[in-house]
Amino acid sequence: MKIVLFGPPGSGKGTQAELLKEKEGFYHFSTGDLFRYEISRQSELGNKVKKYLENGLLVPDEIVIAIVEDFLKDNYEKKIVFDGYPRTIPQAQALDEFLSQKNKKVDFCFLIELSEEEIIRRLTARRVCQNCGAIYNLNFKMPKVENICDLCGGNLIQRDDDKEEVIKERIKTYYKETLPLIKYYEKKNNLYRIDGDRGRDYVYSEIIKKIKS
Repeated sequence: MKIVLFGPPGSGKGTQAELLKEKEGFYHFSTGDLFRYEISRQSELGNKVKKYLENGLLVPDEIVIAIVEDFLKDNYEKKIVFDGYPRTIPQAQALDEFLSQKNKKVDFCFLIELSEEEIIRRLTARRVCQNCGAIYNLNFKMPKVENICDLCGGNLIQRDDDKEEVIKERIKTYYKETLPLIKYYEKKNNLYRIDGDRGRDYVYSEIIKKIKS
């Protein structure tokens, strides 16, 4: 089974992917993790990705597609939840084409919808450890000691992209980039909308209900 997760910043895509990994045995596919892996092993593709990231540029579709297909060659049989991929129509088309060659497909595409008010409430409350990168939230996952990481004792900070004015720009970018993909999967009749305002447990129960029906 192959699942694609969509949603605006703060909608909990990563959380849902981790729950599916922990409870249902899915492989949590994140392009960010894959980029870091390719860079760490200094592969040809990894070196190309590194140059773009170091210069603050988006990695071109053809490079992203090549890295994903390289991963899928050995892993296409796994249950996979795609988090943050695909991001463009060419990426979605390439994924469908590759999977069809293996007699596989994207079975479900879940769109976790969230109001702008809730996105801002969640993200402005997010804090990140400067040392280990652990993520906390002042609304529902507070550290035991204020501004101190439970895991390593590092200082917790608010990232620049979790400040309200930046969040509003991220939301605009998300809708501009993602709307074509939403329409793409709607035409394939495998897109399902979930009300993310109702919380993590509700979203997870809706995903499970659908994939087990």
